[in-house]
Amino acid sequence: MLMYRSLIATVSALALAACATGPDHVPPATSAAAAGPFVATSPVVSPDPVQGNWWRLYDDPVLDRLVGDALAANTDVRAALARIERARADLRGAGAARLPQASAGASADYGRTPAQQRLPGMDRENWQVDIGLDVSYEVDLFGRLGRGVEAARGDLAAATFDAAAVRVMVAAETARAYADASSLAARLEVAERIVALLDRSIDLTERRRTVGLATRLDTSRIAALRNQRQADVPALAAQRDAALFRLAMLTGRAPADLPAEARQRSTALLHIDQPIPVGDGAALLARRPDVRAAERRLAAATARIGVATADLYPRISLGASGGSTGIGFDDIFGGGPLRWLLGGLIRWNINPEPARARIAAAEADSQVALAQFDGAVLGALRETETALSAYARVIEQRTALQTARNEAEVAVNIARARQREGDIDSLALLDAERTFADAEASLAAADASIAGAQIDLFRALGGGWGQPTS
Repeated sequence: MLMYRSLIATVSALALAACATGPDHVPPATSAAAAGPFVATSPVVSPDPVQGNWWRLYDDPVLDRLVGDALAANTDVRAALARIERARADLRGAGAARLPQASAGASADYGRTPAQQRLPGMDRENWQVDIGLDVSYEVDLFGRLGRGVEAARGDLAAATFDAAAVRVMVAAETARAYADASSLAARLEVAERIVALLDRSIDLTERRRTVGLATRLDTSRIAALRNQRQADVPALAAQRDAALFRLAMLTGRAPADLPAEARQRSTALLHIDQPIPVGDGAALLARRPDVRAAERRLAAATARIGVATADLYPRISLGASGGSTGIGFDDIFGGGPLRWLLGGLIRWNINPEPARARIAAAEADSQVALAQFDGAVLGALRETETALSAYARVIEQRTALQTARNEAEVAVNIARARQREGDIDSLALLDAERTFADAEASLAAADASIAGAQIDLFRALGGGWGQPTS
């Protein structure tokens, strides 16, 4: 009993004296320039906080359901969640190493003893039974195990933020596939309308040719333009099908399982009437999951310097063992065969060079993690500023193209009327028709670019969900 009390006192004293080796992690500071307002501001965005579940700004119930399906069933999301479970298991393992370790064993052998070795009063054939329990505990005097838990906790947080980044990507790509299908359907409709208008011009020119006011060359020129525009139709249809197939994959479905409402609804362009809230640089860096994941990896790398540094110092383990060995099952529980043992073990590697090499490697890893964190910060700012600039410019482009399309429509109507009156030749009409067709197609492509630029901006802003704290 006295020895037991001494053991407890020793463990308590060592636990109180324990300290963690290696540097403590301090989150890197953000510069004032990075935390301030964005450079590429414009009237189409606002400094209001970023809205969660940003895709709801489109007010499209089908898109809402598709994004929900993607976040629940997408294969990349499922893999990211599995990596979280792996990191959580590693953390449990690191924490369990700080607890006493116990193992129990038992054996039973039946055998025959040689006659000359038989003890008086004992049978030559009998059972030999052994049971035992071993308990060991490593006193974390220099914080090796504690730093290991700290590193595993950083890995878990990083995996969780990685999963959030995957969710951002999946939501954005789902919205993009839906927007692509919508815009391609609109462009397909424009292409078919242009073909129909050119068919009408061919009919008018052919009637003029029959009365000697036009030539076969005039008809052939317009027919060639019509056939060029007709060639756009199957290409646009194939691209729309590809967008729908991509949408099916993102939502965890086979192409044949894509809901009919997704095919039918994806004929209306996604549109947002209000300025998009974007916040500022400080909010961006606090929200972007890739930046948060990089910071947690830096914390884990810093903790591993402490793990490596602890190898410079001795490891102290305390142990206890107890058991019983007897002849036969009845004898095993008697007081005579009972054994027990208490003790301690100190292990200290007297050659410090391997440990110092591991410390140097851990410090280098932390420098890599710091560089990656700085790169994540700069990348987040670059992506967001680029997306803000692109969105503002595509709005300006669309406004100019709308004006050009309206002017081209006026011009082609005037040209058709003047041709009917015989004031212009078919070449002038053909030029007006070609200009109008190009303006219509460019405007439809600009509408598609607006939705794509919005989704790029939402993805760069990187938010939408409550994220774990470090």
